[in-house]
Amino acid sequence: MKEAVEIEQPLSSTQRAVVVEKGESSRSRYVAPGLNRGISIIDLVLRLVALVGTLGSAIAMGTTNETLPFFTQFIQFRAEYNDLPSFTFFVIANSVVCTYLVLSIPLAIVHVIRSSARHSRLILIFFDTAMLALLTAGASAAAAIVYLAHKGNVRANWFAICQQFNSFCERISGSLIGSFAAIVVMILLIFLSSFALIRH
Repeated sequence: MKEAVEIEQPLSSTQRAVVVEKGESSRSRYVAPGLNRGISIIDLVLRLVALVGTLGSAIAMGTTNETLPFFTQFIQFRAEYNDLPSFTFFVIANSVVCTYLVLSIPLAIVHVIRSSARHSRLILIFFDTAMLALLTAGASAAAAIVYLAHKGNVRANWFAICQQFNSFCERISGSLIGSFAAIVVMILLIFLSSFALIRH
């Protein structure tokens, strides 16, 4: 009987390139889900951080008021956040963004479980960008008024009120911290979601 002899033929350069490409693509498909799951976990944590920041800012600004101990027969000196439309807009903007973040958390949890989700990430990027614009507008408007409250404007004869309303100014200044921190977090969320989409 004749034994069959297997002869290994050398692969051409084209065949070797195809084998290497298949090997690299299989490895990338293996690594991507784990990386996307890690990104999804970070995304969830950052959403919780932004939620706390916007909630704290809305509460701090919305409960701000101060009444001076002296008053006249007809006038009582009192400062409240709703005396200024910019502060009211700030509270509304932070409340809206906080509500959105609460609603987006279940979707972020879904991304942790199903890291390959694509369309839902596009939806989050769209709304994250819209909420970032709203939050930036509210925080910027409030920051301008806080600056005037501290420094005033001599040319416009707007006097600084923080020398009299110390507690009021401390509260409105502190409320900006959480809001601007949330802005940074929202930017990170958009970058993370975009990176996760690129990985697909």
